[in-house]
Amino acid sequence: MDMTTALFYVFSAVLLGAAFRVITARSPVHAALFLVLAFASASCVWMLLQAEFLAISLVLVYVGAVMVLFLFVVMMLDINVDGLRAGFWKHFPLAGLVGVVIALEMAAVLLGGFRLSDAPQATAAEVAQGNTKLLGIEIYTQYLYPLQLAAVLLLIAIIAAIALTLRPRRDTKSMNPADQVRVKARDRLRLVKMDAVVEAPAAPAGDQLAAGETK
Repeated sequence: MDMTTALFYVFSAVLLGAAFRVITARSPVHAALFLVLAFASASCVWMLLQAEFLAISLVLVYVGAVMVLFLFVVMMLDINVDGLRAGFWKHFPLAGLVGVVIALEMAAVLLGGFRLSDAPQATAAEVAQGNTKLLGIEIYTQYLYPLQLAAVLLLIAIIAAIALTLRPRRDTKSMNPADQVRVKARDRLRLVKMDAVVEAPAAPAGDQLAAGETK
């Protein structure tokens, strides 16, 4: 066994252990930290496969941005863990069955990629271009429509998440943008004509005292 194979098994074992601790940790902060460890181990596996672009993207996007934001959100919300874990073992059999079905489906789809005899061999010109450029060529030529479909699905997921979490609040003041667009110039300013009212001038203080003494 060479060093690359040994490192692959080490990083894979750490990845599986961290992924298991993500779903079994009692604290959401600990689960997020284990997820960071899982992403770091996965990026190391990508580095062993000489896919530097995917490894750096995994570290920068997920570990450096998404997980940091997730940690801040978890720590600021102060989530009630006991309430979330209520009924965990009640639904565990069904959740385990669904997980097994998903794993079998993924294995059926990805099993062909593990056949090394059918793997295409890169030419000298392709090796000179680098895997980052070759990945971009493959994505934006052969897999352009799946990429656009994935982008549309992510956009729908973002809109759905915003719509599901949006709740009207009574302590905030808001305005309908449609009403702002439909407003007319005459509705912005209204002139009101009123009769002039002239108040009588106030008497000096000395005159008021004299009037009081006379009374």
